Amino acid sequence: MSRRWTARLALVAGLAAPVVLLVAGGLASLVLMALGWAGLALTAAGVWWMLTHTGWIRALAVLLVVVPPLALLLLYATAGLLWVVLVSLALWALAIAAAKAALAADGAPGMTEHPADRAERPYLIMNPRSGGGKVEKFGLAERARALGAEVFVLDPARPDDVAELARRAVADGADLLGVAGGDGTQALVAAVAVEHDVPFMVISAGTRNHFAMDLGLDRQDPSRCLDALTDGVELHIDLGVIHEGNAVPGSPGRVFVNSASFGVYAEIVQSPAYRDDKARTILEMLPSLLTQDGGTRLGVRADALAMDGPQAVLVSNNPYQGGDPAGLGRRERLDSGELGVLGVDVANAAEAAELLLHGGQGRGLTTLTAREVVVDADAPAIPVGVDGEALMLSTPVRCRIASGVLRVRVPRNRPGVPRATVPMDWRRVRRLALTVGRAARGRGDGGA
Repeated sequence: MSRRWTARLALVAGLAAPVVLLVAGGLASLVLMALGWAGLALTAAGVWWMLTHTGWIRALAVLLVVVPPLALLLLYATAGLLWVVLVSLALWALAIAAAKAALAADGAPGMTEHPADRAERPYLIMNPRSGGGKVEKFGLAERARALGAEVFVLDPARPDDVAELARRAVADGADLLGVAGGDGTQALVAAVAVEHDVPFMVISAGTRNHFAMDLGLDRQDPSRCLDALTDGVELHIDLGVIHEGNAVPGSPGRVFVNSASFGVYAEIVQSPAYRDDKARTILEMLPSLLTQDGGTRLGVRADALAMDGPQAVLVSNNPYQGGDPAGLGRRERLDSGELGVLGVDVANAAEAAELLLHGGQGRGLTTLTAREVVVDADAPAIPVGVDGEALMLSTPVRCRIASGVLRVRVPRNRPGVPRATVPMDWRRVRRLALTVGRAARGRGDGGA
């Protein structure tokens, strides 16, 4: 379908969503929709009170989370309008999906690919425990050796210093370093690759594989990442670098490929009880951390902007996509030369509801980019989660971006190469929908 017809589909679906409500339900449907928004607000407030209180208040908050949605479903069903609401929501979802598809071609192209010669002596480190045993499941070591790589499989019973293994490999003549493992291990070996200016290779054998996802690699079949050994290109990407307060000026710092987290999450994962019972530990610690009766008070400077006392801060190696306040989605680029910064400071249930009702936008969330972020606190050391690893670092903690320093070897053909998303612009969608004939083709209105 062409962009023009996709834009028309978006407009028709978007207009049909409220029309279905009005035609099938009349004024009653509008009243029920208003009640739906009120129920959503109550649910959001209940979530906040559940997270920030204990005892009987938490028990009542759980009821507030559960009862309004069930009551609304019952109300819609009793009024015979449940199907109308569901159809309207489905039409609105279709409108948004079609609008995004129509605008997608306006996005900037992905990261620049550079030609790469085949490595003569690639050296790959593989963690057999990562991702529930993906190294063995997909025969990664055997496949890599068949392609001419030297493979070191870590022994779970004897911890190895992967950075030192990588340094020794380069000293012995390795001209490419790679890792099949989690993002924390990827970061340690990536730092060595930058230090010695050799290409780095990612094999998506971890559990979440956030870094691999943002490189466009296949996360379902990590063996396809090995195609980079025979038919690869290079991406020159950024790395985040973190320094603690007592670091010697000019020291290399610690690299992160994904993010460094401060505040609530970092405090929780430091708890000895977290490994044994994650859910219970979170529920026990959240009330004091969110209300700042416990934990450390943070102060954040991101370039010229300051944040005082946020409950949580995420500093990422390049910003996450808009509309992803939790930083759980993907980054469109890894070569923008900027850190992404997300700061959460929710003071009450009303602000928590505002965040939910406005799709992650509200007074409680600060989203920005910066080249340097300084996190200080009312304590000499604070917990920090660096690529999923729990650390205690001396304050102030400084995060900076190292632009284009890592040469990543990736397969030429990989499934997840993204284009940068374009902000939703319904006026642009309308213009595309109304553009006809030769003018549409002249603006690049090809089949998509």
